Amino acid sequence: MPASEEVNQPKEEINSAPSAQPVQASTPTHEISNMDLLMDISLKVTVELGRTRMTFNQVLELQNGSVVELDRLAGDPVDVFVNDRIIARGEVVVVDDKFGVRITELISPTGVSKS
Repeated sequence: MPASEEVNQPKEEINSAPSAQPVQASTPTHEISNMDLLMDISLKVTVELGRTRMTFNQVLELQNGSVVELDRLAGDPVDVFVNDRIIARGEVVVVDDKFGVRITELISPTGVSKS
């Protein structure tokens, strides 16, 4: 086979390839249904009042009525974590004899707070 035929053969294959179909962007309805799938996922939410460090011996000495001093002052904001990642800060409130947290500051993933 002459070299000129070999060069032409790939061009013919390219020209005979089926035309590409345009890719359609997903519709907003499709995106909403994907988001709906996530709405029932359970997440671990933790509110941290404060922290402390104790020796093993100090932990063993804890009993009813013991007071554990934390690293925060009364009235300081508490941290709100979702799946061990801080997302907000807030203040402790009482609602129907139960504790709650009023969000006062959102923490963005980049670490810049949004008030």
